[in-house]
Amino acid sequence: MTAETMLAATKLALRITTIAFDSEITSLLDAALLDLGVAGVIVPAEANALVQQACITYVRANFGQPDDYDRLKRSYDEQKAQLSTCTGFTDWLVT
Repeated sequence: MTAETMLAATKLALRITTIAFDSEITSLLDAALLDLGVAGVIVPAEANALVQQACITYVRANFGQPDDYDRLKRSYDEQKAQLSTCTGFTDWLVT
């Protein structure tokens, strides 16, 4: 998944067509990927719809001041928890 692909998909989800917010959105996408990494999620090199959707949800929750922040935060936390317990997205050793 390329940074450009993630940025374009996130801007589409936010209904943003201008480049004025690209820097802020890119920073939020980077933060989302780091947060997923802290939770043990390995971000695949090729595009993955589940990781991409979690990142978009993170950005939607943290971009501006959304009226539905609590709902978006819970949604992101649930997506992160699901990814962090899935063997295809983690390198936790199973013994």
